[in-house]
Amino acid sequence: MDFMKHARPSSGVKSNLGPWTLLLFAATCGASVANVYYAQPLLGSMAQDFGLDIADIGIIVTLTQIGYAVGLLLIVPLADIADRRRLVIAQMMLLAAAAAAVGLALSAGMLFATMIALGLLSVVVQVVVALTASLTGPEERGRAVGLVTSGVVIGILAARLWAGLLADLGGWRTVYLASAALMLIMGLLLVRALPREMPPGSKDGYFAILQSIPRLFLHNPLLRARAVLAFLIFASFSTLWTAMVLPLSAPPYLMSHTAIGLVGLAGVAGALAASGAGRLADRGLAQTVTGASLGLLATSWAAILCLPVSLPIFLLGVVALDFAVQAVHVTNQTLIFAARPEARSRLVGGYMVFYSAGSALGAIASTTIYAYAGWPGVSALGLTFSLLALAFWRMTRATVPKA
Repeated sequence: MDFMKHARPSSGVKSNLGPWTLLLFAATCGASVANVYYAQPLLGSMAQDFGLDIADIGIIVTLTQIGYAVGLLLIVPLADIADRRRLVIAQMMLLAAAAAAVGLALSAGMLFATMIALGLLSVVVQVVVALTASLTGPEERGRAVGLVTSGVVIGILAARLWAGLLADLGGWRTVYLASAALMLIMGLLLVRALPREMPPGSKDGYFAILQSIPRLFLHNPLLRARAVLAFLIFASFSTLWTAMVLPLSAPPYLMSHTAIGLVGLAGVAGALAASGAGRLADRGLAQTVTGASLGLLATSWAAILCLPVSLPIFLLGVVALDFAVQAVHVTNQTLIFAARPEARSRLVGGYMVFYSAGSALGAIASTTIYAYAGWPGVSALGLTFSLLALAFWRMTRATVPKA
């Protein structure tokens, strides 16, 4: 095990981040971000427990994403100036407490409040992603970020299977109580794994760091373009994964929580297949990867629309969608990390606000539309987001550097 083999990378020098360390970072990100998505296959049970209407249940996912967005703006930028080791460990401990509070919620109001807190603290994921970029040499950065980001996407998708399995065994509250224990264990592993010496951070104050975030995006067309793409692709992503539980749990499928969670394994296959996108971005093919992936994202909704008549075709669409979203996401992050190396935490924090906003929009819009227009309406919504992303990329590709 090479948890302690760390060195500060310099330009042109390969990082000493070993494979086991990168895997631990990926596992930490996956386990942490899963907290934001556990609710999706549990929405029906949670609605029943707290007396909420189906049309309104998407608010649980939306509130979690709102908390996540606030954390991206207020917590993640701290990693540019604070002791990153202490910041990550503290977040993991507080995240354990927040997950336990969700599992013990006694009212809808308490559930909403604790879900916001859960989203707020889950941004430890982005601190770890930015830290990975800082500890990795430029010739390996795309690969390392791709690996850790794959952990994020796998965590998002595997969350449904894990949540469904635990919910079938012990109810939805068991999911969050088990997550609290897992966060505590991961935090203890990171105490050993995180290097004690980190790359130097900014000397600016906290409020100066916060004020610099909008300026970074306003003055850099690449950052703006990639942020808008993140908003649209994750709105499409969330449209599928939030609303999917509703038709799968209804006739003719009548799937259990565990069965619905198994559908997430199809998405994991797509995410793993797209992990090489970072390598292609390192070679100057970022725009090619982006265009092809956005075309695939739009096409995937034709297969996803087939859910009522063919589950296998639907699953092919799920694989294609997750492949496309992951490829664009990894490419986005590789490009923005290279744009301003001294401000990586701020960049990822600002970028992921758009991700979170898109996810929140997809969640609330998809469940509302499903209540009135069924699965065809949801599919039309997801396709709309995808086509907007493709059109926006075509409009901005001439003004954005290729690498």
